[in-house]
Amino acid sequence: MTLHYALTCPVCGWQGADDGLALGCPRSHAPGLLQTSYTRREFTPRPQTDGMFRYQDWLPVRRTVPDAGSAVVYPATRLGAALGLPDLWVSFSGYWPERGARLETATFKELEAYCVLGRLPEDPPTLVVASVGNTAAAFARLCSRYALPCVIVVPETGVERLEFTEPLAPCVRLLALEGADYAETIAYADALALRMGGQVEGGTRNVARRAGLGTVWLSAVEAMPRPADVYVQAVGSAAGAIAVHEAAARLVRAGASECPPRLMLCQNAEYAPLYDAWCAERDDAVPDAGERPEEAAERCLADELTNARPPYAVAGGVRDCLTGSHGRMLLAGREDALAAGALFAEVEGVDIEPASAVALAGLRRAAQDRTITPDESVLLNITGGGRGHMRRRLQPTRAAHIHRVRRAERSSDSFSRDLLHHCEAAQAPTRA
Repeated sequence: MTLHYALTCPVCGWQGADDGLALGCPRSHAPGLLQTSYTRREFTPRPQTDGMFRYQDWLPVRRTVPDAGSAVVYPATRLGAALGLPDLWVSFSGYWPERGARLETATFKELEAYCVLGRLPEDPPTLVVASVGNTAAAFARLCSRYALPCVIVVPETGVERLEFTEPLAPCVRLLALEGADYAETIAYADALALRMGGQVEGGTRNVARRAGLGTVWLSAVEAMPRPADVYVQAVGSAAGAIAVHEAAARLVRAGASECPPRLMLCQNAEYAPLYDAWCAERDDAVPDAGERPEEAAERCLADELTNARPPYAVAGGVRDCLTGSHGRMLLAGREDALAAGALFAEVEGVDIEPASAVALAGLRRAAQDRTITPDESVLLNITGGGRGHMRRRLQPTRAAHIHRVRRAERSSDSFSRDLLHHCEAAQAPTRA
């Protein structure tokens, strides 16, 4: 089929057709994040389409996925008054039906999962997804609903996020790694996919994942009188922030905006590899040796942000986006983030996820020290919220049949017969 987009490499300029699976340039050179170029250059949302696929002309997809949600953008007048920011807007991704938000996994990770599934070729290999929990829940739910074989790999600490309102289909298999951090989870998923002949989903390298998250900005541009001057988000891998910068740059090229927003990206004060790399002007964001990420995560409110190897210095990565937007990194400690989460619940009336509380705490501090000024228009990305509301209304249950992999088992280069049998069973069901 003829696609409405092509893939391009920011390092060498290569351009080519997308097979729905590519995660990097076919040429050998320094790493960079693949980009997409679209046939339609104008920003033309589809007015008869609800959800994120109203932006289909700027999404790298072969098909739309039914019932896809989207971020909900609204003027946060009361919260802005509390922060001294009269032109504050919130992009809310989660479960808050009273606001029109119906993402049942309660985070914006559902947006990336919809887009990745829309990009896959017909009859794809088994998808292998590494996650600390939220992305896992999104892919498990959607792959189960649409009968796509998928193996989800999470650290043991991510199991608590695997809650669903209906039982998962047999085509979805869940693995929990004892004592693993996010980087180890990714490495294990890569090795497992190779052993199974499956396809690693790819994280930030996947153009569809970033494009799905970029719809947060497209929704905001539609909702706001003018594009925001400042964009605020908590980051671990920073896939969402990179996606917003890419979408904003595309709008500038289309003549729909004058410049991308200034990125204000926040991390836990207790563990901040991106913040440290940016402030020290380093060429990588690998944290100092001596403390394992999972040990640091125990001190952090938002453990989902403790990515030890984010795409910082690669072409198109975090450093390029911060530089190109004249942005900066922010920090928020546990107590400040807890207070920020309580403030949002009091003022807006719904709970938010720890990462969103970190973002709000960073914004609060930036407003206090005038890093962000009252005359600026600000978009705060609440990347997850309404989980408590969702649990009360929908009463999800913890996923059953999680295969736990002990630390001693995963330190080996081989995979047990039982584990492979568990994973390969995902390929058995016939698709609907």
